[in-house]
Amino acid sequence: MSTSTAASGTGPSADATPLSLCAREPHVPADRLVAEMVPPPRFDSVRFSTYIPDPNQPSQSEAVRVLDGFATGLGGAHADGAGRRRWFSRKPEARPAGPRGVYLDGGYGVGKTHLLASLWHATPAEPALKAFGTFVELTNLVGALGFQQTVKTLSGHRLLCIDEFELDDPGDTVLVSTLLGKLVEAGVALAATSNTLPGKLGEGRFASADFLREIQGLSAHFRALRIDGEDYRHRGLPEAPPPFSDEQVTEAAYATEGAALDDFPRLLAHLARVHPSRYGALTDGLKAVCLTDVGPVPDQSTALRLVVLADRLYDREVPVLASGLPFDQLFSEEMLKGGYRKKYFRAISRLTALARDAKGLVEN
Repeated sequence: MSTSTAASGTGPSADATPLSLCAREPHVPADRLVAEMVPPPRFDSVRFSTYIPDPNQPSQSEAVRVLDGFATGLGGAHADGAGRRRWFSRKPEARPAGPRGVYLDGGYGVGKTHLLASLWHATPAEPALKAFGTFVELTNLVGALGFQQTVKTLSGHRLLCIDEFELDDPGDTVLVSTLLGKLVEAGVALAATSNTLPGKLGEGRFASADFLREIQGLSAHFRALRIDGEDYRHRGLPEAPPPFSDEQVTEAAYATEGAALDDFPRLLAHLARVHPSRYGALTDGLKAVCLTDVGPVPDQSTALRLVVLADRLYDREVPVLASGLPFDQLFSEEMLKGGYRKKYFRAISRLTALARDAKGLVEN
C-alpha cells in the first residue's frame, strides 16, 4: 500500500481521520535504499559553520577543524568510477598509508551527527558519489543487494559516512570488517560516529575477544576524534515531559492532519512484522505520531526494534504525543545496564525531544 496517502481534512482545525502505523506494510526496493543514503531531513541544512562549539569543550572546535580539513582533502579522491576500475583490476593499488577515515566518539547529543552530515555536505563530490546512513541501514543494504553488489555499488564513492556505528553480534563484526576493508582498498574514505571507541566495539554484547582481529582491523581504518560535552537536548530543559491522557492524545490525533494514532502494544507487535530497513518508509508523510497506552518494553528484541523506529522519527522530526508511561521509563533497569544500554539511552533522549515537540498539539 502507499505510505504517502494524506489524511482527509482541510487543516489542523478540522477533524481528520488519523492514519495508523499498524496499517502500513511498506515494500522498499533496493534502489531506493541506495538513493536514500543521504543525510536525513533534520540535517539537510547543517554545515560546519552552523555547529556552535561549547567554549568549555575544546575538543568540539578541534573536531570541526580536523573534519573541515578532511573534507578538503577528499577533493583529490578518485572520481568518475575510478574506484570501480580499481575494484575490477587484477592488481589493486596499494592502500593509502595510515587511517583512511575519521571516527567521532562522544556522548549523546554532542553534535556528532551534525558534524558527520556537515562533512558529507562539505565533501567536493556529487551526491551520487557520497553515501550517508546509519550502521543498521548499511547492514540492511548488504542484506538487500548482497555483499559483492554492495561493494561494487559503494566502491566508486569518495566518502561513506556511517552514523551510530555499533557491533551487536559476531556476524556483523565479520561482515562490516570485510566490507570496509574492500571499500578502503578501492579508495573510499570513511567517517563514522559512535558512543564507543573503535577498539571497544562489541564489548558487552558478545565474546568480542574471539573477534579481536576483525575489531582491530576496523579500528585501523580510522583516526579517532573524541568530542566531549553534555547532551544538548537536555541543557536547561526538563526531563521527559509527563504523558497526556488517552483522551487528549486521541483528540489531538483527530485534530491534526497527517497524524497517526496507534495503541503502543499493538505498534510494538506490528514492528516485528516489518523489516527495520522499512521503518523509514513506515513514517513517510506523517506530521505526528500519537500513541496511547505506552508501557514498558517487554523484551530486548522488541526494544531494539523500537530504537530503530525512534531513530527514523527523530531523523524526520516527527513529534510524538503519548499517554501512559513517560519515555524515560520504557526500558528496564536490566536493559539499561546491559550491552545495548547506549542504544536505549539514545532512544530515550530522542523520544523525549520529540515528546517536547509534540506538546503544542494539545496546547493549541
